[in-house]
Amino acid sequence: MVGAPGIRIEALAIRRGGVPILGPLTLTLAATGLTVIMGPNGSGKTSLLRALHGLERLSGGAVHWPDGTGDPNARQALVFQTPILMRRSVADNIAYPLRLDGVPLAEARARAEAMAAEVGLRGAMARPAQVLSGGERQKMALARALIRAPGVLLLDEPCANLDGRSTTDIEVVLHRARARGTRIILATHDIAQARRLADDVVFLHHGQLIEVGAGAAFFAQPLSPEATAYLKGELLP
Repeated sequence: MVGAPGIRIEALAIRRGGVPILGPLTLTLAATGLTVIMGPNGSGKTSLLRALHGLERLSGGAVHWPDGTGDPNARQALVFQTPILMRRSVADNIAYPLRLDGVPLAEARARAEAMAAEVGLRGAMARPAQVLSGGERQKMALARALIRAPGVLLLDEPCANLDGRSTTDIEVVLHRARARGTRIILATHDIAQARRLADDVVFLHHGQLIEVGAGAAFFAQPLSPEATAYLKGELLP
């Protein structure tokens, strides 16, 4: 939406034991689209996602969300690199957020069935979550995150260690969610995936914001030497 307020991150800082982990970091992200957070291991990608979701105690600064979408219990969902599995069926795992909201069991399961079909798990609904493959587990976690139609979807390396087919399936789901208006912020080390998905890119190194910009421009001509080296596959000091 043109003119819609964006996500404002003001002087956000995280320290643990007095050691700086992230920031101070200040930037504004558009209210819509898909942002990819990139950077070497240890750059602060996961810490930033956790801070956005309210899972990190901030040492300074704040995150300002438009229209109340920053409520982590109601308008956000976070998918971890290693999915959280409950000792229940796939159907009950996906329906669980709706049950927490008080949605009747029959309705929750019907909506879970529809969401499972969208991510390619229609035939797995009765199976225990623990027997799923890695790709299936991540699809289930994504379905569980999307079933409440969150305003913001946060993903931490959602396709790490998955095969090409599973990665493609998940990217299709993300494209659909973005088209429906879900704001997506995704951390990945996969440069090819970032090229395919990113409307804009946030590049971090050593917990500092190095560069932010439109995806096409970032990959065509990064402005910082750090991002240039990273995209070339070079190791950063």
